[in-house]
Amino acid sequence: MFPCALLTFAANKPQYTNHNIKMKIKTAILLFSACMSLMACHDKAIQEEVIHSVMTVTPTVDGAVALRNFTGTVKENAEINVGFKVPGQIEAVYVREGQHISKGQLIAVLDSKDYRLGVEASEIQYKQLRDEVKRLNQLYQTKSLSGNDYEKAVSGLEQVGVKLQSDRNKLSYTRLYAGQSGVVQAVNFHASEMVDAGTPVVTLIDNSHQQVEINIPQSIYAQRSRFVSVYGETGGHRYDLHIISVLPKIDNDQLYTLRLTAPAGLPAGATMNVTIAVEKDMMAGRVTLPQSAVFYHQGRSCVWVLAPNGTVRRRAVAVGNINDSGHIVVLSGLSGSEQVVKAGVDALHDGEKVKKAHNTTTN
Repeated sequence: MFPCALLTFAANKPQYTNHNIKMKIKTAILLFSACMSLMACHDKAIQEEVIHSVMTVTPTVDGAVALRNFTGTVKENAEINVGFKVPGQIEAVYVREGQHISKGQLIAVLDSKDYRLGVEASEIQYKQLRDEVKRLNQLYQTKSLSGNDYEKAVSGLEQVGVKLQSDRNKLSYTRLYAGQSGVVQAVNFHASEMVDAGTPVVTLIDNSHQQVEINIPQSIYAQRSRFVSVYGETGGHRYDLHIISVLPKIDNDQLYTLRLTAPAGLPAGATMNVTIAVEKDMMAGRVTLPQSAVFYHQGRSCVWVLAPNGTVRRRAVAVGNINDSGHIVVLSGLSGSEQVVKAGVDALHDGEKVKKAHNTTTN
């Protein structure tokens, strides 16, 4: 309207010369052309703004197991107190603290003189009764000795034989051997000291079958029947672990203690990263999407699927729970090969032409 007004104004002014009128008309035409160009650029900019740029994701398959990570501590299988079965005076101790000893290795010995004398006395008594029983057996065979008297003599010989074996055992008990391999944690007595039977002379750490202890929360404890596998990593090595026990009593931190087997040779007190693979529920194996990709239309959960022609199409889907990664599980409606709009879903409409952003992401 502005250029037309200028033309009308120029035509109604007789005082202007033809030259002035021509200049005015030329100026008006130039102004009109400029305005039309600006309006065309503005309309083009508006048209370009309407085409939304979208980011898409490809649905991913939810794993069949969930991995739970914990920090464990390597512990010795047990502390073993080793002592003599008989009392006496220690004659020698052959191990030192920190020493690794093998099963059957000699640890210490007692003064055995008195025990040897006891064995010798029992042997003399046994030999005498054995000879006596032989003589009585001849009388019994000739009916010169009653059966009752002969049975008493045989019984007496058996009793002495038992005593002889007991004395021999006591003599052997004066030598203390390791019942299994381990590391000497403490030497509690030394040569010349008196000890009673059963008093711990040496304390061993049994490292033949070490343990790893971890603390798990109640949520994991409740799923212990669905544990698929357990493994640990330390020092750049990975080890398969097996559950020994789960203490059913919760501690002050509301945690349960899980004990696992560990390979021999690991230093006690070392830390280990323990991973438990827990079998998931029936939702496992379904495809998942970021929660931002799902919107609701007329009471139904939907997603925008990017079509090959560059338009978005609304598709209804059935959704389940949120998985451990914070993604929503899609029960049906997607095959897993689609390109689904990840964000800005509320600004789109069905059949709209969109432009896919270059930084397309995966779920």
